[in-house]
Amino acid sequence: MSAHPSAPNPFKQPKAVWAVAFACVISFMGIGLVDPILPSLSSQLHATPSQVSLLFTSYLVVTAVAMLVTGFVSSRIGAKRTLVAGLVLIVLFSAAAGASGSIDGIVGFRAGWGLGNALFIATSLAVIVGSASGGFAGAIILYETALGIGIAIGPLLGGELGGISWRGPFFGVSALMAIALIATIVLVQPTPTPARRASIADPIKALRHRGLLTMGLTALCYNWGFFTVLGYAPFPMDLGTHELGYVFTGWGLLVAFFSVFGAPWLQARLGIARSLYLNLALFALDILVIGLFTDSRTTLIVAVIVAGAFIGINNTITTQAVMTVAPVERPVASASYGFVRFIGGGLAPYAAGKIAEHSGVHLPFYIGAAAVALGIGVLATGHSLLAEAERVQAAEAAGPTPTEERRETLEKQALAEELGSAG
Repeated sequence: MSAHPSAPNPFKQPKAVWAVAFACVISFMGIGLVDPILPSLSSQLHATPSQVSLLFTSYLVVTAVAMLVTGFVSSRIGAKRTLVAGLVLIVLFSAAAGASGSIDGIVGFRAGWGLGNALFIATSLAVIVGSASGGFAGAIILYETALGIGIAIGPLLGGELGGISWRGPFFGVSALMAIALIATIVLVQPTPTPARRASIADPIKALRHRGLLTMGLTALCYNWGFFTVLGYAPFPMDLGTHELGYVFTGWGLLVAFFSVFGAPWLQARLGIARSLYLNLALFALDILVIGLFTDSRTTLIVAVIVAGAFIGINNTITTQAVMTVAPVERPVASASYGFVRFIGGGLAPYAAGKIAEHSGVHLPFYIGAAAVALGIGVLATGHSLLAEAERVQAAEAAGPTPTEERRETLEKQALAEELGSAG
């Protein structure tokens, strides 16, 4: 007999989990899907880069604001109905964007897409956790894998379909999400309405906690640099739709790899604080290189692809740290953090386009690099909180005592009940 039973396989899951995970892949594809078609949209619809960049702004700002109400909605209608509502909105608005004939129409429908995306992504993790076999860790691995695959495939699909028509990526997402919607309706079991109804004010009140506010503002600065690269770099590259798709697929593959493998490796060796300081500093330098060598296509392409490594590391380490330092329920912490960070991501691409129109193509990236560097200073004000988060995570890694295991089980049950788990 083996003294150490083998760990459960995180990829051996019920059909309901796979249905939601598939929908997660398609949802995360939407982040980079439009990148390869941005110059094409600008040319064919006679729009300026700043107007086209509103596809990111409307999507992310609406997602940010909607994060504040997702808990309010799911605590009243249950998680499955919230998932279905989000998927229906994505199907309808992505198809409407593809059928639109003006940049204003696409921007407006992208905002509706963002509302559906907020309802979906804020609930999908809770459903996966509630339904997955193999425990909480296995569910997180599966979720992170879905995120990575979606981010990596989005630009590739956008480039291939966008090479046929700029409408292709929108109709493609609508069709794939329709499949995910059917799978969710059929395979995910109905979820109960939680006993406790969340308040819209809960995520805003949570920002009174210093740790959550510090991490949120750091993420806002970081996302300003991130989405400056993602939303504006395609224009100075001056590549075709297919070529842009390949570039951002390389970027997405690095995001995926370093999210799942690179971040844990780095954190194990340097700890949370030093890993984040180093990663943010390197990311700021990378964006600075983009700004300095914007006229060099080769340098620009390489620097954009390399940025994926820093983004992947930051996403994983920061999210784990937020969940550790926040003294509130995880759904509330996630909503508060998502609200603050997506605001930065939403405003950056539009600001980059307007700045470039008036001050040249280099300045937006200089500002993006400065914003990430500012994030290091903001993060440093909460250094003691990061040290505490590191101690907590180290204690969890060492293994909980029976009392702690019981408390963790009760906390997970409370989380599942609050969001209406599918378990």
